[in-house]
Amino acid sequence: MGQVAASEGTAHRRMPVRRKRRAPVATALRYVVLVLAAVVFLVPFYLLLRNALSTDADITSPNWTFFPTTLHWENFAELFRDSSVPMARSLVNSVVISVTQTLGVLLLSGLAGYGLARIHVRYANAVFYAVMGTLLIPAAITFVPSFVLVSTLGWVSTLRGLIIPGLFQGLATFLFRQYFLGFPQELEEAAMIDGCGYWRTFWRIVVPNSGGFVAAIGTITFIASWNAFLWPLVIAQDASSWTVQISLSTFLTAQTVNLHELFTAAIVSIAPLLVMFLFLQRWIIAGVERSGINE
Repeated sequence: MGQVAASEGTAHRRMPVRRKRRAPVATALRYVVLVLAAVVFLVPFYLLLRNALSTDADITSPNWTFFPTTLHWENFAELFRDSSVPMARSLVNSVVISVTQTLGVLLLSGLAGYGLARIHVRYANAVFYAVMGTLLIPAAITFVPSFVLVSTLGWVSTLRGLIIPGLFQGLATFLFRQYFLGFPQELEEAAMIDGCGYWRTFWRIVVPNSGGFVAAIGTITFIASWNAFLWPLVIAQDASSWTVQISLSTFLTAQTVNLHELFTAAIVSIAPLLVMFLFLQRWIIAGVERSGINE
């Protein structure tokens, strides 16, 4: 019996040693997988940068090189000098549209979500279900009626026609409502005891303590607005109202495809999004976790 107990004690003492030996192997495997995944995700960006700094001959050459012998930085200046594509104006339009729609969604959907979560009126649930019902309607069904309405108002080829239809989003309203349902009511009750109504409580208590979630929803909305293509393609019929995505598509629909300008324009179009994501990625992750969208 003594020998059995001794052998069991020795086995228990050896188990942590085996775990310690396995830990470096598992860590190394995780790092290998992460590095491979990073390489896979970075390959498209490398191709964009490589082709943007090349000539058409270098891009279509059968002899592939990691980078061309001569980097053609002048391609960026050529892009903005191209009179057939108003790239600078398109960038300005995209910035104005995306920023305005993001602020509109944060304001309108945020107020709607807070009202549905905290203000208990008779038809609050009916309004909420109506908002949720809009998420079940395919965009293709509402596309033609929306265009007819915008056209009737005379907003074709104007920034109003591109901005106003996207100022309110049902999904953002739902996410705000779910977030505010989990917001600590003690803070709001303390504010109301001090004489604040729903409006002052929202702006002075709720908003300052919801910075992470608001930043995440704002970032996601900005990216979606920046990348929108179909609606701007139909509404922006004049070159003065083109967005970046429309200008980018013209390099593919022309009689002759200008490859190096196409890739240069792609780099220019995604640069603002990359910078925003690098600075706000932790807000995006935190906001998605708090919204419950991953459940």
